[in-house]
Amino acid sequence: MVQTVRKTRILDSVPLLKAMVFSLAAAAAAAMSSGGGNGFNSSTPLDSFDSSTSWNVSEDPTNSSSEPFLRTLSPDLQPGTSFNAVQEVNPWDIALCVTGTLISCENALVIAVLFYTPTLRAPMFILIGSLAVSDLLAGLGLILNFVFTYLIDNSVEFVTLLSVGILISAFSASVFNILAITVDRYLSLYNALTYHTERTVTFTYMMVVFIWVTCVTLGLLPVLGWNCLREPTTCSICWPVTKNNAVVLAVTFLLVFALMMQLYLQICKIAFRHAQQIAVQHQFMAISTTKGVSTLSVILCAFGVCWLPFAMYSIVADSSYPVIYTYATVLPATCCSVINPVIYAFRNPDIQKSLWMACCGCVPSNLSLRPRTSSDV
Repeated sequence: MVQTVRKTRILDSVPLLKAMVFSLAAAAAAAMSSGGGNGFNSSTPLDSFDSSTSWNVSEDPTNSSSEPFLRTLSPDLQPGTSFNAVQEVNPWDIALCVTGTLISCENALVIAVLFYTPTLRAPMFILIGSLAVSDLLAGLGLILNFVFTYLIDNSVEFVTLLSVGILISAFSASVFNILAITVDRYLSLYNALTYHTERTVTFTYMMVVFIWVTCVTLGLLPVLGWNCLREPTTCSICWPVTKNNAVVLAVTFLLVFALMMQLYLQICKIAFRHAQQIAVQHQFMAISTTKGVSTLSVILCAFGVCWLPFAMYSIVADSSYPVIYTYATVLPATCCSVINPVIYAFRNPDIQKSLWMACCGCVPSNLSLRPRTSSDV
């Protein structure tokens, strides 16, 4: 009797076993057909079998269609747990951060030399120090922008506006300080006899304060409401600066650049006039003047090449343009702050002397010890 019952149970389980066999066969055929006849690969459904998989074998095993069996081989799996996506670092942002680090190191060295050398207190060195401070802040702003983007939640409005405000103020101050140095050089030639009595340290400090008040005001414009956080359609190429704000800054730069060109042209004319008036030293002055004109050309060209692409692109483009074009114009603009210490500070013999004394305690014999005036380029 017991054997009869067992035999009956075995016979009753035959359809179930046949269903499982047919299911496995159909899965193997599907896997081999999808894999080009090369056997199973890691993507076959059999690899996902586990004890938590539930199967539906209620289909009729006598059905010749493979669709029910393929459907029964789909396990009732729950979606996997989500994972935190790692934000990829943009290579352009890395380049800007490296540039900011280089800017900060260069200008920090210039500031240290000017601060610890009591003899470097003339108006010319005050303007060079102000330029170094602005470029230092610009470099720190680039580093902070990288930190805010990848290490801190940059969705906070305060963080975004703080980063943008620092960059606008710093780079605007850098441009205006370059203009002030150009004006100082022009006045030293145009009013050579009365320059040292008219250009006092107090007057220079007042001009520096005016520059920084103006530039900080420009940096506060996004904080005061000139931003596109609420209206993304009004954004410029630099989020969250509005298109109108970017155009104002770009046009201001173009006016500054035009004024610098005019001043440097006048400096060249005055230099040539002085060379012609001194007949005794005509040959020496001609060589010196030619060298000075070449230096002025290099300074002006470097400034234009760095800033003109970004200024023009800010006028014609908006947030809908590809971001790679923004990076391609911003990076050269930031490189201007890398060049500034070389042009305006490290070429100065007095600063070179201080650097040599600080580094090795001596001054090279080939270093010119002639006092440098503002008219020197």
